[in-house]
Amino acid sequence: QVQLVESGGGLVQAGGSLRLSCAASGRTFNTYAAGWFRQGPGKEREFVAAISKVAAFTSYIESVQGRFTISRDYAKNTVYLQMNSLKTEDTGIYYCAVNFVSMEQLRRGLSDGWGQGTQVTVSS
Repeated sequence: QVQLVESGGGLVQAGGSLRLSCAASGRTFNTYAAGWFRQGPGKEREFVAAISKVAAFTSYIESVQGRFTISRDYAKNTVYLQMNSLKTEDTGIYYCAVNFVSMEQLRRGLSDGWGQGTQVTVSS
């Protein structure tokens, strides 16, 4: 069982930046892939970014490539999502998630744990 707690959301103007954090506990940090999903107003939850167990690989949806960067700190058991050049369409609730098997499974929405979410609002 993994416990995930997100933080770092907020209100920002278009073009601005935010860094989301996901503090993990309950299982050895390098035994699972981790990632971020989001759910915009009136939309279904979608995959945003993922990172492999030992941070060798990352994956992003096309709409955030070049603007978002996912990383993980093994000393702090924390996963980050640095979001730059934010757009209004990035607005939504951002969820941290993990998968014990692979990043590829996580990309398909197969998760072994979810955080409670953090709200990101980008104003025009």
